[in-house]
Amino acid sequence: MKVIIKTLLNVFDYFTQLKIINALKKELIYDYPLTVIDVGSHKGEYILSIKNKFKIKKIYGFEPNKEIFNLLSKKYGKDNNIELYNLGISNLPGETFLNKNIESSSSSINELNTNSRYFHKKYLLLNFFNLKKISTKVKIKVICLSNFFVQNNIHEIDLLKIDTEGFELHVLKSLHENISKIKIIHFEHHFDDMIIKNYNFSDIHNYLVNRNFKKKFKIKMMFRKSFEYIYCNQNFKNE
Repeated sequence: MKVIIKTLLNVFDYFTQLKIINALKKELIYDYPLTVIDVGSHKGEYILSIKNKFKIKKIYGFEPNKEIFNLLSKKYGKDNNIELYNLGISNLPGETFLNKNIESSSSSINELNTNSRYFHKKYLLLNFFNLKKISTKVKIKVICLSNFFVQNNIHEIDLLKIDTEGFELHVLKSLHENISKIKIIHFEHHFDDMIIKNYNFSDIHNYLVNRNFKKKFKIKMMFRKSFEYIYCNQNFKNE
C-alpha cells in the first residue's frame, strides 16, 4: 500500500514540477547561466530538474539530514558546479534539532502535531502496522544565509528554492538585507495543521511584498494541503 501511494504521488508530483519549471522559464533568462540556492535539497530532486532545464553557473545545496546528505553527495559531490552543505538554514545560527521522519522528505525542524487528523491519516498509510517510530530527533548545525552570502562573496542569486516543511519563513528571515539580492523565490507552504509552524501564509506573503516581491505563480500539490509559490523581486527585470 505504501509503495503504491508513494508511486502515485511521485507521478502527480512530476507533472506539477513540469508546470513549475515552465513558470520559472517565464521569469528567468532561459540561456543565461543561473546561480541557485536550494534549501532542503533532500536527495537532489530539485537540483536534477533545474540542471535538466537551465544552464547552471552554481548551485548551493543545503541538506541537514546526514543520511540523506550522504546520498546527495554520492550523486552530485563530484559536480564542479554544485556545492553541498550538511547544514540547515535558520534566522538563529547555532545548533538545533531536526525531527527526522520515516518519510524523509517530511523531516523538519518544526515539531509534528500528533493530534492532527491529517497526521493520523498520513501516517496510517505510511506506517500501517505501526512498526517504526514516526519521528527521531537528531542534532544539526544551522547557519544564516546572510552570513553565507558574506563568506562566499555572493552579490546576486537568480533562484532561491525553499522546501523545509514549515520552516520557510525562518529561512527567508535568515537573509536579512540580502533578500534584495534574490531575483526569484520558490517555496512550498503547508496549509494543514500537521506541522507546528507558528506562522501563517499571510506572514510569508506580507514579508515578501514588503520587500518588493510579487507573487507570480501558485499551484496545489495533488492530494495534499500544500501549495508551491513563485515570488519575483520587482527590482530585477527579465529583459
